[in-house]
Amino acid sequence: MKYYPLQAAGFLPETMILANGSFPKHPVLLEWLTKCDYIVCCDGAVDDFLQLGRKPAAIVGDCDSLSAVTKSLYADILYPDSDQETNDLTKSVRYCMSRGRNNIKIVGATGKREDHTLGNISLLSDYYNEVQVEMVTDYGVFTPINEASTFESFAGQQVSLFSMDASPLSVVGLKYPIKDKYYDRLWQGTLNESLGSEFTILPSGKVIVYRVFNS
Repeated sequence: MKYYPLQAAGFLPETMILANGSFPKHPVLLEWLTKCDYIVCCDGAVDDFLQLGRKPAAIVGDCDSLSAVTKSLYADILYPDSDQETNDLTKSVRYCMSRGRNNIKIVGATGKREDHTLGNISLLSDYYNEVQVEMVTDYGVFTPINEASTFESFAGQQVSLFSMDASPLSVVGLKYPIKDKYYDRLWQGTLNESLGSEFTILPSGKVIVYRVFNS
């Protein structure tokens, strides 16, 4: 059974992707962006990242939102991908995989355009097949799973479940019981609550689990 801990103080991701949504404001995420050794920027996000005084490991995307100056200055780390069947976040995930970077935290993937936000969250269940990935926002973390998984938690933590393929789903340790239920609407598994230090999700298909931060 997989185990997903809370992000303890001092934790740093091995690999990060900064997407071109709202730039993170949470102090933990800003610390990650300041200290993480390997960060890939979706092309439109690089200008905000550069304001931190850092250079990313790579800039990936269709490069349609980069200025000529940025393209020239950072040509050595620019990896254009013109595939119109994927978005820049997926291109960045694929880039990380090609470099053997298989444990990824995605930030900056929500906010701004709601259609991009929904698309980015839903794509997590596709990435999960090949990499260990979580999407972290200023408010919480999205984790895709397709097998029995236990999550470190705390009493009162708000938890939402999004069944991506309407397969039977059960939980242990949440306030509102779920036993072999089929959810075919995104809202149906939302707004639950942890009862203690951990909870377990028992899926038979793809599920995205959302946990809010403690503060």
